[in-house]
Amino acid sequence: EAASLDEWLYNGGPYELIVLHFILGVCCYIGREWELSYRLGMRPWISVAFTAPVAAAAAVFLVYPIGQGSFSDGMPLGISGTFNFMLVFQAEHNILMHPFHQLGVAGVFGGSLFSAMHGSLVTSSLIRETTENESANNGYKFGQEEETYNIVAAHGYFGRLIFQYASFNNSRALHFFLGLWPVVGIWFTAMSVSTMAFNLNGF
Repeated sequence: EAASLDEWLYNGGPYELIVLHFILGVCCYIGREWELSYRLGMRPWISVAFTAPVAAAAAVFLVYPIGQGSFSDGMPLGISGTFNFMLVFQAEHNILMHPFHQLGVAGVFGGSLFSAMHGSLVTSSLIRETTENESANNGYKFGQEEETYNIVAAHGYFGRLIFQYASFNNSRALHFFLGLWPVVGIWFTAMSVSTMAFNLNGF
């Protein structure tokens, strides 16, 4: 408890106020995304995916300071302060050698790689609906039932490039995997920070 406004300011009151309201706000936003998906007859995967950055934010802004015993140990809200937080975190907890953090790195970089590979395969196998003299974009309509690209050709190419079973022949399974990989990785990173908050450090 602060005896005065000056003491509250000195002890980091605005930081706690901003961070706790931010966490509350993004948690409510998860609910908003789920409700919107439900009302539009969609599946809830967008709100599930958004839990990954929310878990990461909660780990560095809430769980870590509580585990370390002070909100002064939480991640600062500036760029240089964030970089300093990362360097101090590595020095104190050896986060780079924590298996959960390594899974998070594989999730983020792997997700980038898979998205780039998927995008290049899609753009290389578009089904052209227009002549050479007009934009290819004119041949497609948002929400159309017909496929915009030849998934069989893309699957065949990638299956021969790597090996047969490295490629997806089901569009729904492919896109679920593209979303799932980085989300699970970021969940693991949030868990790594949350365990190191209580000094269960990297090896």
